[in-house]
Amino acid sequence: MIYSENNDLYDLNEALKVENLTISDYEEICKRLKRKPNRTELGMFGVMWSEHCCYRNSKPLLSNFPTKGKNVLVGPGENAGVIDVGNNQKLVFKIESHNHPSAIEPFQGAATGVGGILRDIFTMGARPIAVLNSLRFGNLDKSSNVDLLRGVVSGIAHYGNCVGVPTIGGEIDFDDSYSGNPLVNVMALGLLETNEIVCSGAKNVGSPVLYVGNTTGRDGVGGASFASSELTTSSLDDRPAVQVGDPFIEKSLIEACLDAFKTGDVIAAQDMGAAGLTCSSAEMAANGNLGISIDLDLVPSREDNMSSYQYLLSESQERMLLVVKEEKINNLIEKFHKWGLYANVIGEVIETNEVIISHKSKIVAQIPTSALSDDTPVNVHNVMNNPPDYLLKKWEWTENNLPEIKEQKIFSLKDNKSFSYSQIILKLLSNPSIASKRWIYKQFDSQVQSNTVFKPGESDAAVIRLREQNEKDNKVFSGVAASVDCNSRWVSLDPFRGAIAAVAESARNVSCVGAEPVAITNNLNFSSPETEIGYWQLSSSCNGISEACKTLETPVTGGNVSLYNESKNKNNEITPINPTPVIGMVGKIDNVEKAISSEWKNIYDEIWLIGSYKSETTIAASSYLEYFHGEITGRPPKIDLLDEKFCQNFLRNAILNSFVVSSHDISDGGLAIALAECCILSGKGASIELQKDLNRYDNLLFAEGGSRIIFSIDKMKEKEWLNYLSKFQINSKSSIYLKKIGYVSNETFNIQIQDKNICNIRVEELTEKFNNSISDNF
Repeated sequence: MIYSENNDLYDLNEALKVENLTISDYEEICKRLKRKPNRTELGMFGVMWSEHCCYRNSKPLLSNFPTKGKNVLVGPGENAGVIDVGNNQKLVFKIESHNHPSAIEPFQGAATGVGGILRDIFTMGARPIAVLNSLRFGNLDKSSNVDLLRGVVSGIAHYGNCVGVPTIGGEIDFDDSYSGNPLVNVMALGLLETNEIVCSGAKNVGSPVLYVGNTTGRDGVGGASFASSELTTSSLDDRPAVQVGDPFIEKSLIEACLDAFKTGDVIAAQDMGAAGLTCSSAEMAANGNLGISIDLDLVPSREDNMSSYQYLLSESQERMLLVVKEEKINNLIEKFHKWGLYANVIGEVIETNEVIISHKSKIVAQIPTSALSDDTPVNVHNVMNNPPDYLLKKWEWTENNLPEIKEQKIFSLKDNKSFSYSQIILKLLSNPSIASKRWIYKQFDSQVQSNTVFKPGESDAAVIRLREQNEKDNKVFSGVAASVDCNSRWVSLDPFRGAIAAVAESARNVSCVGAEPVAITNNLNFSSPETEIGYWQLSSSCNGISEACKTLETPVTGGNVSLYNESKNKNNEITPINPTPVIGMVGKIDNVEKAISSEWKNIYDEIWLIGSYKSETTIAASSYLEYFHGEITGRPPKIDLLDEKFCQNFLRNAILNSFVVSSHDISDGGLAIALAECCILSGKGASIELQKDLNRYDNLLFAEGGSRIIFSIDKMKEKEWLNYLSKFQINSKSSIYLKKIGYVSNETFNIQIQDKNICNIRVEELTEKFNNSISDNF
């Protein structure tokens, strides 16, 4: 037990454990304060020095990301990134995680994840216009994973639908590594409605600090520290660390804040998200190079007898902190009251660089702003010089390890029996990670605000029309495309190549609708960085993201790091998640009428394939290898980023010139599954002819990689298309290939290789397998 300077008594070891701080952290705190911290101050340092708030394990890696570009207006460091999308319009976007809260309280954990990312958007002065999500769960053969999926999807649907922001797209994957630790990543986009971007730095000594929004309770206390630790069998005891949201208050808060921001009377704004009042006040002071004084007795509370610790660390939802012009304070308070919100002056900006907190007429915390926010501790980790031995062993795998193909049938190493190619296609289409996600996205309102161009599942990327509020449909509208992507299997087998592929695929998806990829936000979901392999995975993935973003010219505008994603059972056995660096890519298109979806359009339209010989195509690390043969092995294919860039540029130009009428990238399941998905979406068939080279038939059908895209050409423009192609130097000497592989047909999906009929499946049968896989679990 120790006494701090103001004579409060606490058990140091127990307190450090609660706050996820080390003895060396405590010694550093004493050095910065020049005294011992009291218990409230220790809690403030605990949340501010957590991985969730200060990136103490990942900061050196994040600093290598490319963050500048011709369209970037605001990069990392603010609440969200901002890019110029033309026509005097600015897009605000970011992705965040709510993994640990969703693991123990799936509905509220996911719901408040949506609420939190929306506040990051409108805090900048932008109206939220869209939400996407990236979700990971354990396999659905376990009832606990089904329950988590149901709760998370319900939470996202509840909050997004009620607040009036469309959920326009996303991705979901299932793997046993996520059974104890699901991933819930939410990305939001907003269109700036104010003349100036609203930033978070406090200005003008004496300016009032205005608390607006909902009341403060004990929910979410210590949530940032909770999010920075591993999940154990006792994590259910941490349910109070999960916030409880109210989307209707959030809707009022959006309108009230945007109304206030437009007056120009708000100097700075910060939402009370992770670490609540502690983080918002400290960051506003630090970003403005000033101090801030807060009186907790003035904070609207919903519970009696709250301690200063609880006030400061509460993560109650729908709350904002504003620095405002003193002479306009009454007008602003009236605006928030009009929307049924609390609006209390709880402090002021001060000249000394300190955060001073008082409660019950006593100072309960007095900390230099630099001590909390600047030069936060960095945990130094050594990066392994070579990949771990278990991966090197997996990289030795070749297709020669697979059974021989006999009589156009393949023996499954997983099921110990042979299947035809048609049976394999149907089997892959029914796997939950590949199958339709209709059961999920049908619960989301994707059409609210009336700017969604394609419904979820119709296109490779979501597309939103950019239209100001109350603007009439009397002109050509520009738009933005957005995609979230990560093949975590690839990342687990090669973090560097897998991360490159995540950036490339997210850009490819945006290009497939006709939009130009502009910038990314990322959510780095990894296990403990304190293990050699865990930190090597994180470091290698960051290197891959950097390399891909530099070549594709898509800078990083911000994001989130979520570490310690692993579960511990009663025997203290730790299961880390597959490393999952989710990439949220945004792109711009000048005319949304030019955007295209994935389904075939007309019978007899030609089907073409573009790809790169330099970008490897292989069965290694593929969905086919895992879901059909039961093996997760091999080295993911290498992507040639220059060829990837060329393929995307070529496709976009062909779309904008109105030759290409549908487009779909080749990813999970390879060429056969991509073709089948286009058939399912359109209700039309395809007649495909492939030439056998040195590859096995299953390589031609199910291999992944190759920077490949399938697209269809308007049958009425075949001659013009061939004339258009003659302008490009794509020939036998080129590393790019462009092939006509078939045409759109009526009701049957047919593939021939060297005049051999490989599969012949009715589209109706494809659709039944694809659409019902996930819903059959409920």
